[in-house]
Amino acid sequence: MSRTVRGEQPGSRPIPPVDRLVVKVGTSSLVGPDGTISRARLAKVVREVAEAVRGTPGRSCVLVSSGAIATGLSPLGLTSRPKRLPALQAAAAVGQGRLMAEYGRLFARRGLVAAQVLLTQDDFVRRRRFVNAQRTFEHLLASGVVPVVNENDTVATEEITFGDNDRLAALVAIMVKADLLILLSDVEGVFTARPGLRGARLVEELVEPLEVQTAGPGALGSGGMASKLEAASLASSAGVPTVVANAARRTILQRVLNGEPVGTWIPARAGRTRARKAWMAFAATPRGRILVDEGAERALRTAGRSLLAAGVTGVEGSFQAGDTVEVAGPGGRAFARGVCSYSAEQLPPVAGRSSLGLQALPGVPDREVIHRDELVLMPSEEWEAGR
Repeated sequence: MSRTVRGEQPGSRPIPPVDRLVVKVGTSSLVGPDGTISRARLAKVVREVAEAVRGTPGRSCVLVSSGAIATGLSPLGLTSRPKRLPALQAAAAVGQGRLMAEYGRLFARRGLVAAQVLLTQDDFVRRRRFVNAQRTFEHLLASGVVPVVNENDTVATEEITFGDNDRLAALVAIMVKADLLILLSDVEGVFTARPGLRGARLVEELVEPLEVQTAGPGALGSGGMASKLEAASLASSAGVPTVVANAARRTILQRVLNGEPVGTWIPARAGRTRARKAWMAFAATPRGRILVDEGAERALRTAGRSLLAAGVTGVEGSFQAGDTVEVAGPGGRAFARGVCSYSAEQLPPVAGRSSLGLQALPGVPDREVIHRDELVLMPSEEWEAGR
């Protein structure tokens, strides 16, 4: 059998001790036969999260929930998910408050406080916002609160079309240093072919998620198995194991936490020491590219240095100061990402100049192009293996 997948295996899974859990539930797992959000399905999710939290002293849980757009369809007189961005944002604006009110009511019945946390990609890309969000999560979880997370679809643009929150759940799992990520779906897990086709079988363990070919997204959600596999690969690379399982199954969270072989298990591929900068490597599409000379590439790769203007040979794309960019060596291959402290317009005049040369330029700040704390080498075979 290939390294990518492993077939059904008897016995329990090596689930680590889970003090911090992230659970993601998608739109398709929350809507009823009529296409609207089902209170019964919401109640099941809340019940299982509450039982998971209450079942182990000290355990906390973050719930990443889709469904705002689907919740807002009926009040707006819509019968299907709109395709135009303004209509999607309007549905999210109407639906998010209603969805959160229902979550708050259901968690309160079980003696838990729910908190709404709305995030965009900037909260992961920009280091200061990342740290602020991380501190908020820490305080909420330490207070016994269940954060209910969604993308801020009301103001999001590119984010609203991505993955039905699967990628968001992986990024949140990295941010809060979760011990386990559970992606709840409307199918049993990852299959070798489209479920229902002859010969399709459930994959028990998946080592290389991105090597699996999958079907496309469903009708109400924007995700699908492909986005779940990308999210699982992201979490796995940052040291967070993942399970993809069927939300409709009875006591599914407890069964996963007990190590039962349900759904598809994606083990972690790297240690926790790699998780701190994984958000920068995966969180957003780079806004541009900075080309560097051989000496700068060597300093960044092997010495952990900051990128200085002296090593810059070129700039591609349009970006602002504070945006994430790729860093490529003389061969043109990107080997790092980082938060650039210059805009695309500011950088060319300082490229190739030493610190002394920068001081001679009026109105040009003498600073690192990318500080070493804002830069991460891109995942490679060595990075993923932890070597």
